[in-house]
Amino acid sequence: MKAQTKETQNQYTPQSAVEALKEGNKRFLNSTQVNRDLLNQVKDTSGGQWPFAVVLSCIDSRVPVELVFDQGIGDIFSARVAGNIVNEDLLGSIEYGCKVAGSKAVVVLGHTGCGAVKGACDDVQLGNITPLLSKIKPAVNAVTSPSNSEERTSANTTFVNDVVYKNVRMTMDEMKKQSSVLKEMQEEGTITIVGAVYDVGSGAVEFIDA
Repeated sequence: MKAQTKETQNQYTPQSAVEALKEGNKRFLNSTQVNRDLLNQVKDTSGGQWPFAVVLSCIDSRVPVELVFDQGIGDIFSARVAGNIVNEDLLGSIEYGCKVAGSKAVVVLGHTGCGAVKGACDDVQLGNITPLLSKIKPAVNAVTSPSNSEERTSANTTFVNDVVYKNVRMTMDEMKKQSSVLKEMQEEGTITIVGAVYDVGSGAVEFIDA
């Protein structure tokens, strides 16, 4: 398969870009990945890049974004940070991917059993991890069940994963709140901003706000 070109990128709509990622995850789950010559894609993209989507995901080694969506070199922008949170630098990167480079979809991708979410649930205090986790704490506080503090820890898998989903949704909200560029593009229909959660046990991606 050839790498993306400006022409193939222009053929995507925000909706078809999301569908392409969904179809890629299905191929990943069925072990029917597209046969790609990655070195040829390196050559194809040496003069430029035209990714059709931007994925903001966690740094977790179990969630290699291009693999789980069965994409090749030059297909997607991948922004990664523990807990898939947003800050000024990440928003600038995503704005570049969409406004400058022409990507049609932004996916906020969380994952089950997220270590950063667990750290926020346990109120971990450690170096620069502390301010990072503070960006996840609002999602912890927004999940009201269980109310017993002893059950609101990383030992409670259900609670942790509820926070994972909430954190994805709140990150999407923050993205639109903090970036007038992305908000305007979404309102114009130039891009779509969706959420998803990857299951580290099955490999499946569930889109939750497509």
